[in-house]
Amino acid sequence: MIKLVVFDLAGTVLDEQNIVYKTLYRCINESGIPVSYEKVIELGAGKEKSQAVRDILNQYSLDSSLQLQGAIYNFFLQELSNEYSSLEVKPMFGAEEVFMKLRTLKIFIAFNTGYNRTTTEQLMAKLNWKKQIHFDLIITSSEVARSRPAPDMIWRAMELLGVKSADKVIKIGDSCTDIMEGKNAGCRLSIGITTGAQTHDELLTSSPDFIIDQLSELLPIIKGV
Repeated sequence: MIKLVVFDLAGTVLDEQNIVYKTLYRCINESGIPVSYEKVIELGAGKEKSQAVRDILNQYSLDSSLQLQGAIYNFFLQELSNEYSSLEVKPMFGAEEVFMKLRTLKIFIAFNTGYNRTTTEQLMAKLNWKKQIHFDLIITSSEVARSRPAPDMIWRAMELLGVKSADKVIKIGDSCTDIMEGKNAGCRLSIGITTGAQTHDELLTSSPDFIIDQLSELLPIIKGV
């Protein structure tokens, strides 16, 4: 029986119009490094954002120094905060209904994210989601030694919620990095969803157990496990 579902945040359970990747794309280009939006998604989707900057610079800049990485990352954080201050952030369609159903099934709900804690709290405040009502736990990439696709955030959630076996865990997210994270953690299922950063075909390259188009499709999958 499934005991825990770990949801990615932006693009999976909340709709922020992919503003994070649009902002990352703009900040990198304004820093003098020409890279396409498609490559920002390919190299950065689902990752801790300083790692995303690092991976992009390693491929597209002759200067991939820590100083430049830090400058672009700090620029990105400031610009993202400015964007989020005025952006309408909405729950993804069907998200709250899915949470309530998981509650009735006594399944824990955890969110994990490549954002840091400050950005995450800024998003959550806009949604007015409450702990123990909409979710049980949030784990951010800034709180573990290794970010996605390493399994540390999922394992940390399991530890804090007392879930002993990853065979009782489902991971769901909108990027290949999310899918690989679930696989690396040993989750029972690692599920891609097409509501965010990457398309069905792109998600398929990471061999997910399922690809769904909306969150309500998760419920019959859980019943079938």
